[in-house]
Amino acid sequence: MSTTIPCVLMRGGTSRGPFFLADWLPEDPEARDRTLISALGSPHELQIDGLGGGNSLTSKVAIVSRSTQPDCDVDYLFAQVSVQEARVDTRPNCGNMLAGVGPFAIDQGLVAPTGSTTSVRVYNVNTRSRIDVQVCTRGGQVQYEGDVQIDGVQGTAAPVLMNFLDAWGAVTGQVFPTGQRIDTLDGLQVTCIDAAQVMVLVRAADLGLRGDETPAELDANTALLERLERVRLQAGLRMGMGDVTHSVLPKPVIVSGGEQPDHIVSRYFTPHRCHRSHAVTGAIGVAAARVLPGTVASDTRTPPAAGVRRVEVQHPAGRIHVDVELALVDGHATLVCAALVRTARKILQGTLFVPDSALAAHAH
Repeated sequence: MSTTIPCVLMRGGTSRGPFFLADWLPEDPEARDRTLISALGSPHELQIDGLGGGNSLTSKVAIVSRSTQPDCDVDYLFAQVSVQEARVDTRPNCGNMLAGVGPFAIDQGLVAPTGSTTSVRVYNVNTRSRIDVQVCTRGGQVQYEGDVQIDGVQGTAAPVLMNFLDAWGAVTGQVFPTGQRIDTLDGLQVTCIDAAQVMVLVRAADLGLRGDETPAELDANTALLERLERVRLQAGLRMGMGDVTHSVLPKPVIVSGGEQPDHIVSRYFTPHRCHRSHAVTGAIGVAAARVLPGTVASDTRTPPAAGVRRVEVQHPAGRIHVDVELALVDGHATLVCAALVRTARKILQGTLFVPDSALAAHAH
């Protein structure tokens, strides 16, 4: 016998996964997670018996509902399903999958379309933060087709503008959770930062790297991966997150300066493999570290100033432009908000069959 569940498969930015309304899934978190593990086909390196694509970027889930927050339209819970293990992590956020939340909410009738652009205020349950999402609509429907191209995705689509309003210190309570902008871990200078994503940034040069290595080169460097994991575990303790062995947070990121002051080269890990492009939330965090003084990623050529600064985050598949707004408070730069453009596409809508035997097997 199988349990049947409505399901919409969507691409959000450079990620892909099933989108569910919360009431399509079991209310109990453990039963929900067993359902997601089976739905994605984990644990299996190819996820051959489910919707997953054998990669962390295609083993993601978005769960959407009407918001419980008075100033938001919808709640968005992101779930990262492990490929190799029967495990679900709801601690991180995913800005790429977020690009599909607004269109999905409108398609499902949670938000009424308004003219050529519909604004959806999303509350991210994982990080307790708000994001304003602008979705193209036409004739009372989501407009998926358009002329915007993002690196890491073939073709073009309609733009989805996302403005992160209060993602600063959302997980740990502080933008710099250790109380310092540079710490020394495993003999390396690092920056532990909680800005849209919880990360530990390391300079490429300090690791003996150029910074523009391919993901395949980095993934093949066993000594590097082992050192990054040591740094990550120590960073988790310093940031007050405890033992992060079985969590995907914090994410290790290798950074190096670009040709221009507002360019930065980034290699983002998920956390044990290098991202083939870049996480959106990670790009915001890297951009924030670029414009704030005193970090391992800081641009020393341009002093911080109030206003919006566009940072180009260069990744293996191209670049992401992030507009970071700063305010000066008592002479110190503080983060106000960050905005960027992604695209999304609805791929498939139908009925998902989850074997009852698989749910029972995962329960043990």
